[in-house]
Amino acid sequence: MTGAPPEPALVARPANAAKWEDMQAVFGARGQAARCQCQRFRLPHRDWWHMPVAERAARQRADTCPSRPDAPRTTGLVGYLGAEPVGWCAVAPRPEFLYFLKSRVPWAGRAEDRADPGVWAVPCFVTRAGFRRRGISRAMARAAVDFARARGARALEGYPMVVAPGEDVPWGELHVGDRSIFRAAGFAEVARPTPRRAVMRIGFA
Repeated sequence: MTGAPPEPALVARPANAAKWEDMQAVFGARGQAARCQCQRFRLPHRDWWHMPVAERAARQRADTCPSRPDAPRTTGLVGYLGAEPVGWCAVAPRPEFLYFLKSRVPWAGRAEDRADPGVWAVPCFVTRAGFRRRGISRAMARAAVDFARARGARALEGYPMVVAPGEDVPWGELHVGDRSIFRAAGFAEVARPTPRRAVMRIGFA
């Protein structure tokens, strides 16, 4: 990616090996990430829209199992620069993201089994305020590939925005990621359901 910052020396931990306070530091106390608590894609839109933020946070805590490294599963990664929590990405089997079961984004022009648990998805990224434009999401995308592969995924998908060179996009719109961060992590474009949204995929042997 032309003009991309050097990839930071980031360490990504499964969310169950991170502290809840660290995840909340990444999400912040205000703004889209704090309100969403990474639940938008895990719920039908109507349910998400009417759910109080406190309930979204409780669901996120139950999904991720923070401070429980012995938990059998978790649903994302927390990225650290040294001791500082700086990034988050959701990564889990695709059927867990109920929003996509009805959305046209993953399916346009593709005959896919929507319930296939062997295909995982990384639908969103959060970079902590004060650490943006440093390549955090790019490093988190690479970590998501390793995480999904190690847990038996057959493939991993993302659904990023297509950003024109020089286009200035508000940070909130880029929670799905920029197509370039997926390309840097080895994904290839397999569909373009809308002019501004791509489906990126990497397969594992």
